[in-house]
Amino acid sequence: MRSKELASISIKKIIAIAIIFIAVLGISVLAGNASINNIKIRFSNNHEIAVLTSKTKVQDILDENHIVLEEDETVLPAIDAEITKGDTIVISKIGNEPTKKAEIEDVSVDAENILEQYRNIVEKIEVVIEEIPYETITKDVSNGSKSTTNKVLQYGKNGKKEVTYKVRYQDEVEIDREELSSKVIKKPVNKIVQVQTKVITSRSLSSSRVTGTSGKSGIYKVTAYCPCTKCCGKTDGITASGKKAQANHTVAAPSTFAFGTKVKINGVVYVVEDRGGAIQGNRIDIYMNTHQEALAWGVRYLELEVL
Repeated sequence: MRSKELASISIKKIIAIAIIFIAVLGISVLAGNASINNIKIRFSNNHEIAVLTSKTKVQDILDENHIVLEEDETVLPAIDAEITKGDTIVISKIGNEPTKKAEIEDVSVDAENILEQYRNIVEKIEVVIEEIPYETITKDVSNGSKSTTNKVLQYGKNGKKEVTYKVRYQDEVEIDREELSSKVIKKPVNKIVQVQTKVITSRSLSSSRVTGTSGKSGIYKVTAYCPCTKCCGKTDGITASGKKAQANHTVAAPSTFAFGTKVKINGVVYVVEDRGGAIQGNRIDIYMNTHQEALAWGVRYLELEVL
């Protein structure tokens, strides 16, 4: 009886061990048949992670990685969709979700293209000295004269500035240059040119061609005056002829010119209506409205024609 009991126990042990062996073998076979996939998960803030999983359903993969969708989020492919190796799960805000799978793949491709464009790019800070070109300023004091000459009152000089650039190179070729700062080291000096009536020099006056006799046509020393106390000793503008002086009309001439004589100077017709203590010989004084205009006129040697 004891032998039969022992034999029965041994058979039960063998059966139990066999069942366990078969179960373990089945689990191993199932494990061996399960494939591990590399899946990308892109969140609504564009952050992306890669996970390894044997799951094929979107919901299962999210649960496995403890990812919970917010109320305003959606997922593509759909939550109950099956995916395969290399696929991407995209989580996006409702209203901003991609419309199809191709758009998801395009995002990855575009990102790779962008990264490719920024490879081998080097940024350098460069400081260079550059010239500041001067400007030319022209002052016309010819009063419309047809015979003019240019006189340089001030010669121009270029300035200098120190410029700091951020320069980008790709494969040692400059692709972009951005100015960061600029500092003037030396200011430019502008060139000033004065356009004035061509003056007959005193040497030219010595020739018979330009010498005039007072009261007749010829070259005269032409100055200017105004109705101020410095020029006239009074301010009423009344001339020696009793007429009111007028700009571009009245001139003071020596007594060899009768009042009312018309003379042409520098293309303008004037009338002799005034005299002056210093207006002697070949000297003519043109009336102007202001002392500043008279000073600007200065002294000129011009041809006078008696009309």
